Amino acid sequence: MLDRLDLLVIGECVADIVRLPGAADQVHPGGSPANVAYGLARLGRSVTLLTQLGPDDNGRLIRDRLTTAGVEVRTDGAAAPTPSAAVTLDGHGRAAYTFEITWTLDPVSLDRPPHHVHTGSIAAVMETGNATVLGAVESLRAGATVSYDPNVRPELMGDHDAAVRKVERCVALSDVVKASDEDLEWLYPGQEPEQVAERWRATGPAVVLVTRGGDGALAVFPGGHVTVGALPTDVVDTVGAGDAFMSGTLHALASHGLLGVGGREGLRALDRDTVTDVLRHAAASAAVTVARAGANPPDEAELEGALTRF
Repeated sequence: MLDRLDLLVIGECVADIVRLPGAADQVHPGGSPANVAYGLARLGRSVTLLTQLGPDDNGRLIRDRLTTAGVEVRTDGAAAPTPSAAVTLDGHGRAAYTFEITWTLDPVSLDRPPHHVHTGSIAAVMETGNATVLGAVESLRAGATVSYDPNVRPELMGDHDAAVRKVERCVALSDVVKASDEDLEWLYPGQEPEQVAERWRATGPAVVLVTRGGDGALAVFPGGHVTVGALPTDVVDTVGAGDAFMSGTLHALASHGLLGVGGREGLRALDRDTVTDVLRHAAASAAVTVARAGANPPDEAELEGALTRF
């Protein structure tokens, strides 16, 4: 039994409509924050998702999946259609997205204050709902640690310079930040990921993680840099891989007692062994996910099994 730790994820749900040549469309529940919440629940964590879901088939599909896993879903009651994304896969399973989404989240009261808050992706930058997200993070961070994943979607980011400012504001509010090398290339073209991660860490976070697909992942923390390789696996598709990496990260940090306001000091004093362990959990979580279709992260037993392959 895991120790009780209330985790709050704020962000969008998206119905991923996966399109393969010569095959019928398949609808998978998605959305980066929703995937993170689902992944945490699969790993046995107590998690609430604050989001928007429409009163439609896609909304019911997503809600059923989340609640079946154990996620407590809270919505603001908006009646807009559930956001969707057409997902096209190339010959290597890499995903490209075309979105149909609105994000107008209104404030929602919580039954209890969380120990940790995670947000990111569309929810943190898309108006008008991003104001609610930032307001919630700012009000809750005094009693909770915060994590953030920009999960850049260029089609929805708007003006580039304005988007960078929004991302940097979220970074500065966070204790843990995760981004892909592709995210950083869009935000800061031509700049080395390690340099961006160092610069971000200097603005507030204790640790910045950078994923590099098949080349593994990097962590920048007060004690320096740590890298791990990707766990070898046969890739079916990459849908939800970064989100599984994020949920694996948070699960590992929680296991080390590093989430919650009481864990903030520990995050500032991370040692290399702990960071390496966190990265291994995150990479193993992502490896399980890419080995099967859709955003389908591991449960705790599957994650432990994957870790034995490092």
